[in-house]
Amino acid sequence: MKYVLVTGGVVSGLGKGVTASSIGVLLKACGLRVTCIKIDPYLNTDAGTMSPFEHGEVFVLDDGGEVDLDLGNYERFMDIKLTRDNNITTGKIYQSVIDKERKGDYLGKTVQVVPHITDEIQDWIERVAMIPVDGKEGPADVCVIELGGTIGDIESMPFIEALGQFSYRVGPGNFCLIHVSLVPVLNVVGEQKTKPTQHSVRGLRGQGLTPNILACRSTVALDDNVKGKLSQFCHVPEQNIITLYDVPNIWHIPLLLRDQKAHEAIFKVLNLQGTTKEPLLKEWTSRAEICDGLHEPVRIAMVGKYTGLSDAYLSILKALLHASVDLRKKLVIDWIPACDLEDATEKENPDAYKAAWKLLKGADGILVPGGFGNRGVQGKILAAKYAREHRIPYLGICLGMQVAVIEFARSVLNLRDANSTEFDPNTKNPCVIFMPEGSKTHMGGTMRLGSRRTYFQVKDCKSAKLYGNRTFIDERHRHRYEVNPDMIARLENAGLSFTGKDETSQRMEIVELPNHPYFIGVQFHPEYKSRPGKPSPLFLGLIAAACGQLDTLIQGSGSQGNLSAKLGNGIAMEKVYQKGTTKPAKVLSDGLYSYCNGVQV
Repeated sequence: MKYVLVTGGVVSGLGKGVTASSIGVLLKACGLRVTCIKIDPYLNTDAGTMSPFEHGEVFVLDDGGEVDLDLGNYERFMDIKLTRDNNITTGKIYQSVIDKERKGDYLGKTVQVVPHITDEIQDWIERVAMIPVDGKEGPADVCVIELGGTIGDIESMPFIEALGQFSYRVGPGNFCLIHVSLVPVLNVVGEQKTKPTQHSVRGLRGQGLTPNILACRSTVALDDNVKGKLSQFCHVPEQNIITLYDVPNIWHIPLLLRDQKAHEAIFKVLNLQGTTKEPLLKEWTSRAEICDGLHEPVRIAMVGKYTGLSDAYLSILKALLHASVDLRKKLVIDWIPACDLEDATEKENPDAYKAAWKLLKGADGILVPGGFGNRGVQGKILAAKYAREHRIPYLGICLGMQVAVIEFARSVLNLRDANSTEFDPNTKNPCVIFMPEGSKTHMGGTMRLGSRRTYFQVKDCKSAKLYGNRTFIDERHRHRYEVNPDMIARLENAGLSFTGKDETSQRMEIVELPNHPYFIGVQFHPEYKSRPGKPSPLFLGLIAAACGQLDTLIQGSGSQGNLSAKLGNGIAMEKVYQKGTTKPAKVLSDGLYSYCNGVQV
């Protein structure tokens, strides 16, 4: 097994996750099998109980693991399926060591950070690296490890020590360290400054790790004299210094690495020269160029609680982007705080109220994502009501499905107090109830999590057609409330159709309005399995409906890939690639997370 470690210096938020993902794409394009591990130095066992404002979205894996959003980047970029153990946290490591101590595994010994914690980290990495994640048998060729945080953080020190020992443990030729650092450009003098990177590398070396490759974040490509200076003071060969400058969208990052021969530098360190091929990134290049050239907009209103931080909805943004690029539309996201749609806001802040409703009414499609807690729920209900009554394409995810059911019960069944027991435990008409197996005393890991099967109940419904007329689908879940099965008959008699249910037929998975152009709510989270070039069917349907192309998309039967082909996507991508045009990179100031189609990606 070969290991590539990605660390970060100077400041956080440089894009280590995108860099690690792009390295995986590049190595995979060279014919290698790749797996990934993300190390998060926080004490939480997992990301499940953290606020999206604190750490961005919680990404859910097939096995139910609630993990850091960077694992979502890994899965999307490399089209792999990771496990909960591919996310290492300080909490997991200490919990494992303490459990062993209680069982007597360290009997007679004083349990310490070194060697017991550091050994546990190394053993965990070696064990998880052997788990296949690409659907093939046997272990991968290379494991890309990303260490979260910044060099110098106190909480990272046990991991730094463990990884230093690990580099010696696996031996020369099996360990490559890539350090992502910042080379700022001061506006006063317009000069690229190397001192922050010098100090970062010095700190790294002082903790027992020496970088083989420097990946330097900057607004523009590094000057040759700057590379020479970095090489001299950081003891890294000049050809191993890569510039990750600002680009129109992050799909260009693997191409930047390829163009600067990053794969050759990695292969030299890992003794893989002559055993690999040149990276094949034809489809990837086409997609990046197509994304840059889109101009016909499609406006999607995102009505949520955490609209102040786009990373809180990262997978949804990616799924929308995948679908819009597939349909050759420029995605424009209109962020609408759900609270701003409510009557209380009209009295307290009329300008925000008017602005929110103006955006909602001007959207081509409306998406209401998941969320927890009472804040903004009434605004989400009003958004679902507007979409239903004005026949605007609507996609509700998790809570977005539940509020659509509540709104229907209130407006169509005239059950004015209809609600979820999450928001009103004493409601006389509970449309949404707490799951029987849920826990009200423990929060972490107690929801309905991971991949679950949904069976279609109606063959000719829109969702079934979008999924290629399959009998069932597997999608990932994250919820502790669900639609009340005792109210299904009344809701369906009034015109709501529950087109997808679980194997017991007691859990409602998909709801649709048959006489609406596109009104779908799902209890699962389809965004987690969307991939570049393989968009989620439901997001593809939303964008198509918002553009007036839904009938073209779902006409006839066939797989999702065939549906995309009906719109000529494969031909268009080939033409763009053959044309071979290169567009100048747009210089941005917000780091590696650049903007594509009006939305941060």
